[in-house]
Amino acid sequence: MDKIQTVILAAGKGKRLRIGENDDMPKVMKQAAGRPLLGYVLDAINFIPKADTTVIVGFGRETVEDFLAGTCKIAVQSEQLGTGHAVLCARGALSGFDGAVLVCAGDMPLVESATYLALCEAHFADGNDVTILSSTCENPDGYGRIVRGRSGDFESITEHRDCTDEQLKINEVNSSIYVFDCKKLFSALEEIRPTNAQGEYYLTDAPEILRARGGKVGVFKIEDERQILGINTVEQLELAERLIFAAKG
Repeated sequence: MDKIQTVILAAGKGKRLRIGENDDMPKVMKQAAGRPLLGYVLDAINFIPKADTTVIVGFGRETVEDFLAGTCKIAVQSEQLGTGHAVLCARGALSGFDGAVLVCAGDMPLVESATYLALCEAHFADGNDVTILSSTCENPDGYGRIVRGRSGDFESITEHRDCTDEQLKINEVNSSIYVFDCKKLFSALEEIRPTNAQGEYYLTDAPEILRARGGKVGVFKIEDERQILGINTVEQLELAERLIFAAKG
């Protein structure tokens, strides 16, 4: 495979997963089937060396760093200003790197290694500036939508809260997993502004910025929506645990 590193977003608090006010466990260290969520992600991307993996930490960073035990590079997001801001915090760790970067979330334990690998291979094969992992969801509530033009080409990712009534009917959703050309990613991040319902710097704006510059944006769609389950609630954590146990047989 061509040159690639990875960035894992792992700075979140996980407010809806907290058990009481004294729960200081960061979201990615919550356990499913006896393992931290982050552990599943690291295993699934094991085709990329840990020395080429940057984990963005924030809330409860000491717990995450203890778990990593010096195996990965660390970048710190001291303020939670959105996913675009989080990735920008990894700029120093990727300084001088001229290749692709897989951006993924530390709270998605069900994405298979084969899916990550196929996404990366499609990115290189198609010569994209960014390749987005998407899926079709029976119930897309809460997910950003993949908005396509009449020809079927990518136009934008619109977060659920910012969708029009028509866009809410779209059932192809963004997984929050991407492969970017590294240098073009950080250039695009400089243009992102928090002009959205959340007042945050959305990483989801970066593909649209690259498209507007004439860049090549690809979408790699899978049909197994279970894989892109992100863990934000106790119910989702319980569902992930059931699916993990079921996969083990």
